Amino acid sequence: MKKIFSIAVLMVFALSLSAQDEAGKPQKVKEPEITFETLEHDYGQILQNDNGECEFRFKNTGKADLILTNCRSSCGCTVPEWPHEPIAPGKKASIKVKYNTGRLGVINKSITVESNATNNRVVLTIKGNVSARPAEASPENSATPLNTPNN
Repeated sequence: MKKIFSIAVLMVFALSLSAQDEAGKPQKVKEPEITFETLEHDYGQILQNDNGECEFRFKNTGKADLILTNCRSSCGCTVPEWPHEPIAPGKKASIKVKYNTGRLGVINKSITVESNATNNRVVLTIKGNVSARPAEASPENSATPLNTPNN
């Protein structure tokens, strides 16, 4: 009788351990993931008041809807525009950025993208250099005056 009781206790103990293993395992949660084609845009050398717009394309490579909660720039001269509707798994979208090229000098700005993705904070960068437009040459006045005496 003691053997049967000991075996029963061991079986109950073994079953409780296996039940805990199943409960303790992390379940695969369906989460969104944002994957950008590139994290940096280089304007290169551009002239003052040229087009300062660029686009960062991304894809939801996760298993649930991706929601961008905020996009903020490091400076008021850089304005991001992002989709506010959920992006389904496997779908693509983009963040448009406009830099004010009226300012001269080196461009080195960041745009922080916040979302519900597993990688919930991604930093994008724009860089380049804005140069002044060359002054337009005015035409020389080579016409001779009409009322000049001939020598």
